[in-house]
Amino acid sequence: MDLPTKVQIKEVGPRDGLQNEKIFVPTETKVEWINQLSKTGLDYIEITSFVHPKWIPVLNDAVEVAKKIDRQEGVTYAALVPNRKGLERAIEADMDEVSVFMSASEAHNRRNINKFIANTFPVLQEVVKEALSAGKKVRGYVSTVFGCPYDGEVPLDNVKTVTDKLLEMGVYEVSLGDTIGVANPKQMDDVLSELLESFPTNKLALHLHDTRGMALANTVVGLSKGITVFDSALGGLGGCPYAKGASGNVATEDLIHMLHEMGIDTGTSFVPLMEAAKYIEAKLQKELPSRQLKL
Repeated sequence: MDLPTKVQIKEVGPRDGLQNEKIFVPTETKVEWINQLSKTGLDYIEITSFVHPKWIPVLNDAVEVAKKIDRQEGVTYAALVPNRKGLERAIEADMDEVSVFMSASEAHNRRNINKFIANTFPVLQEVVKEALSAGKKVRGYVSTVFGCPYDGEVPLDNVKTVTDKLLEMGVYEVSLGDTIGVANPKQMDDVLSELLESFPTNKLALHLHDTRGMALANTVVGLSKGITVFDSALGGLGGCPYAKGASGNVATEDLIHMLHEMGIDTGTSFVPLMEAAKYIEAKLQKELPSRQLKL
């Protein structure tokens, strides 16, 4: 199998991981955890979301977290933004990069963003334009690419349209989300084969949830197709508040362990990564899904 020799891991635990927690994680804990992550060799950490606190109250300290962390040279600190107001807060917090998001399925988009897909494009267009004008790079997330908890199967034409629109707006990369963890390796192969006829590999990333234990297998398919950017969350944290049945992301330490065993460079150091995983597991006072944490 012809595989890449190096991949980039984008750590989304402090945002996508913690947004699904029922209890508020203290700001000081978030800051300490992000500081630990910054010393693992990870060069991209999504630290928070500038969504209105009413919707994601556990991340209502976004600006404070962004201003308190110790920023390391060579690490990109990113945040999710839903609209112009969220972008203004992200710029105030001096984020290096922002991400916009929408779904490939109408039902999930309405529950997640409260808009039809067609009505979401103008909102994101404005955000991307203003972010680029402010000198910020912009990444795009597309949720429910491989299946929706409300609509079921998602037409691939929907995925193509949304991906194309985001890239036209000026996002540099689109992260394809298996939001509820329903993808299987054959589906992953079929979907990527078709998408890669329209989009270059360096414009696509994978964001895989491990609901059914398929995330690592699906990652291998992505690698075989030339994908070199993967999102993950330390400890296997995460889920989507607007997607019933969504469980955690693929655990960063499980993903990196597999990649290193396969001889693929991630630029990370495993020991400090595991220390950071143990730290957040202890602070949350519950067992996390990560396989490596159980060894």
